Amino acid sequence: MYEHYILEEGENLDTICNNLHLDKKMIMELNHISNEDEVRSGRQIKVPVSDPSYYNTYTIERGDTLYGIARKYNINPELLASMNGLNMDDYIYPNQEILIPKNNYSYYITKEGDTLDTVSTMFKTNVPNLLDNNKTIYLSEGQILVNKK
Repeated sequence: MYEHYILEEGENLDTICNNLHLDKKMIMELNHISNEDEVRSGRQIKVPVSDPSYYNTYTIERGDTLYGIARKYNINPELLASMNGLNMDDYIYPNQEILIPKNNYSYYITKEGDTLDTVSTMFKTNVPNLLDNNKTIYLSEGQILVNKK
């Protein structure tokens, strides 16, 4: 599961990766960054969510597919792919670890034009609860928001 992070003045990939204990190469691949000098303050990048209460992990086994894993855990395969920064046709390989959404949460991937009101209505909750369940909300397209059921 990923969240958006906006670089502050003086930050670069090295400082972010050191502060968040992340692998720089993985962050560059995830964000399709070919030259780290392009990453400046104000830029938004995707980083893994640091709160494991929203998901479980699963280690890919030989023969697994995203569809098969989604069926096994009774979750939407597109949600599973999005949470892991994958497309449905991406190759997954044995021993790769992916995130599996927990059953006691609802998940939503934001779209252009979403507001706190529309998302909270979709979750059948109110804005304060939505804010309590999500550390940071940018409402930029592709952000995953959660709501405790």
